[in-house]
Amino acid sequence: MASLDTNIIIIALPTIVSDIHVSLLTLVWIVLGYSLVTASILLNLGRLSDMLGRVKLYNIGFIIFTIGSALCSLSQTGEQLLLFRIVQSLGAAFLFSNSAAIITDAFPENERGEALGINQISIVVGSVMGLIFGGFLTSYLGWRSIFWINIPIGVFATIWSHSKLRELGTIKKEQIDWIGNATLAVGLSLILVGITFGSFQILNSIPFGTYSFNYSRIISNRIVCICRKKCN
Repeated sequence: MASLDTNIIIIALPTIVSDIHVSLLTLVWIVLGYSLVTASILLNLGRLSDMLGRVKLYNIGFIIFTIGSALCSLSQTGEQLLLFRIVQSLGAAFLFSNSAAIITDAFPENERGEALGINQISIVVGSVMGLIFGGFLTSYLGWRSIFWINIPIGVFATIWSHSKLRELGTIKKEQIDWIGNATLAVGLSLILVGITFGSFQILNSIPFGTYSFNYSRIISNRIVCICRKKCN
């Protein structure tokens, strides 16, 4: 479900523009914001799942994702849709960070590779099917229907996971690398801001815009260098 919504909105973008009059920049960030937020908090949520329980956070992910989908379907402006997509992406991050871990806990070593492979196939298939479903639903039911479809699925998945899944992993009392994760989030954000704003040449039309873009690029490059040094 989370992988489906990564691409399902792409086919609906022209319809969204004509319906709620979204600017091109906002439209780009409606797509990018989902992936950016998911990637930025994935490591944090993975560590939290080790500390609090994977199944518990997995269930929370379904709830947040379903609520985010419902809010997206009610959006009246591009800014609202962007905000609610971020809520949706928070739920997606909970799901992505725990699905493989739950499978690892549930299957023995001789079956684990096959189970993880099927899980990855479902993610890829979901991304591809998102384009197909997005086009079909938008053509016949309107762009809001691409979010409606998540609501009954999300409710069912929440009830099923709460009643069927059990915590099999070991709860660990560990710490979160807040500095490292914040560096990752800020670095990804600065890189995308530099690319998108620079591509639209928006910062050049704002006083001190060129300097802002250069500072963003310098800071993001510096963060990448620090991360490389840490890895080495």
